[in-house]
Amino acid sequence: MCGINGIALREGRVDERLLVAMRDVLEHRGPDDAGVYIDGNVGLGHRRLSIVDVTGGIQPMRRGNATIVFNGEIYDHRESRKKLASDGVEFTTTSDTETILALYERYGRDVVEHLRGMFAYAIWDKAKRSLFIARDRLGVKPLYYVHNENGDLYFASEIKALLAAGAVKPEVNFAALQDQFANHGTCGDATLFAGVKRLKPGHTLEWKDGKIEIREYWDLEFEPKLTRASERDFVEEWREMFREAVEMRLMADVPLGMFLSGGIDSSAIAGMMSQMVDEPIKTFSVAFDDPQANEHYYARLVAESFKTDHHEIIVSPDDFFDALPKLVWHEDEPLGFLASIPLYFVSKLASEHVKVVLTGEGSDETLAGYGRYAKALKLLEIGKRYEAVTPSFIRGAVRGGVAALPRALGQKLGRTFLARDADIENLFFDNFAVFPKKEQARLFSSDARERFALASPFDEHERLLAKTDAADTLDKLLYADTKTYLHELLMKQDQMSMAASIESRVPFLDHKLVEFSARLPREMKLRGSTTKWILREAMKGILPDEILTRPKMGFPVPLGKWLRTTHRHIVDEYVLGTRASARRIFDREYVASLAARHMAGENADEKLWALINFEVWARTFIDQES
Repeated sequence: MCGINGIALREGRVDERLLVAMRDVLEHRGPDDAGVYIDGNVGLGHRRLSIVDVTGGIQPMRRGNATIVFNGEIYDHRESRKKLASDGVEFTTTSDTETILALYERYGRDVVEHLRGMFAYAIWDKAKRSLFIARDRLGVKPLYYVHNENGDLYFASEIKALLAAGAVKPEVNFAALQDQFANHGTCGDATLFAGVKRLKPGHTLEWKDGKIEIREYWDLEFEPKLTRASERDFVEEWREMFREAVEMRLMADVPLGMFLSGGIDSSAIAGMMSQMVDEPIKTFSVAFDDPQANEHYYARLVAESFKTDHHEIIVSPDDFFDALPKLVWHEDEPLGFLASIPLYFVSKLASEHVKVVLTGEGSDETLAGYGRYAKALKLLEIGKRYEAVTPSFIRGAVRGGVAALPRALGQKLGRTFLARDADIENLFFDNFAVFPKKEQARLFSSDARERFALASPFDEHERLLAKTDAADTLDKLLYADTKTYLHELLMKQDQMSMAASIESRVPFLDHKLVEFSARLPREMKLRGSTTKWILREAMKGILPDEILTRPKMGFPVPLGKWLRTTHRHIVDEYVLGTRASARRIFDREYVASLAARHMAGENADEKLWALINFEVWARTFIDQES
């Protein structure tokens, strides 16, 4: 895990001071070492967190005509080295970085097809005068870039490095606002900064003579479905692939541990790890000093079951809010998820003991772990029948009746086919949005709406639905979430752990395991109301029954209560304050009504969180406050 950056100019010579400024604003990503490489119009920068080949893996690394900066881990690099060595290829280090270069010598830009791991890297080919950039299949590692009208390219692991180079002036990307406030963050290649894009997962970017070519090298396929002699065959095969994914992520020359929440995902990783290591696993958990937001009981249950070396941290409301500005700076964009802040605190705790942690992200989007999947499927099934047998004028009358109901009942029925078209956009994407389309019409000011470019905050989702080969409705939902919702979760995971200078690894997102899971029949993932069915079956006899049967909670954060009581002033300042109003982005009457309803007992914590974070982000980056 490191920080990378670079500049490629169509004309002129790279200014080393700019390159170093970009690099060193990423010091938290790599406090162990730093380096730069300049070849006239191209420069590469690197900050290193030393994990593999601590002494030999220094970057930028050169081999022949190729020089690389690399962020991530290639878990099968030893196997690749053996194959190359058998063909006479020689190595001077034992690092996975040099393995990428050796594979690039053989395969060129198709090198990405031969890498199993998490990565974002850039290779400058001196002979071809081309810069080749790649990002891993699922988007575990970040990569942002600016390609300006002159043909110059700037890239980095975090947006703040692009700003440090003056690649763009920090301005709000109004075209992304609808997306941001519906989906916890932006989708596709858009960011909240005008002029800044991200290289999408599973894509490469090649720069040459001022022009860029972006290519998709991997996509998730759901068809044809796998067949096996029995369900037990599916379970055993999935378990072995999961075991392999965990074992591969134990590759390190430094201490490692894992985040343990007590949910089935992290518990499954703990169960597998306990069978692979001789010493007690170092486990870390976080909770709030609130009985309704404390999962330490379950984490302790798992820790005791596997005799781990367990560590805990409690976060107070003051800790939570005091950390917010700093963590918005680390994430570069508004924090899309409440769990980002406790994740930072547990990362900080872990950094006192280890340099690498395994985490449980990814199983919900690959194995249908969220309750919204079952709800949406049921609504879609009944809604299609309802539309088929009910004349349109009656459906219109019913919608009018729902709208006239008392607020609480009207809101509940308003999320069903009685008030919405029975399609995926309305009953899934919009139904579970932070601010659905109807509310966005009231949320944004007329000034802001005039600057929107999107017809819908779900344009990227609809593009994905048209692109996927998935035939089953559940698979379509999983595909869209893997490409959008999961990406935002992974950026949270990366940036909050890197804020504490530790590396996080995600076994559930081993691409071979993800590909296998995608092609499983629906009932292997979601069976009735039982989510992640195959994972639960695979972990029987390994995990305590209490963990196998507990419902999914997410990470409980008592934000709503805090904003009504001890930290109401946060809403007054960052949602209703004069500085927020002066931006003329949100409708003042609507946000005042939203805040008032929350204070009166209606839960609007997720919406207020989005507004608070946007204002903190705007002050940090647009106003450039310290």
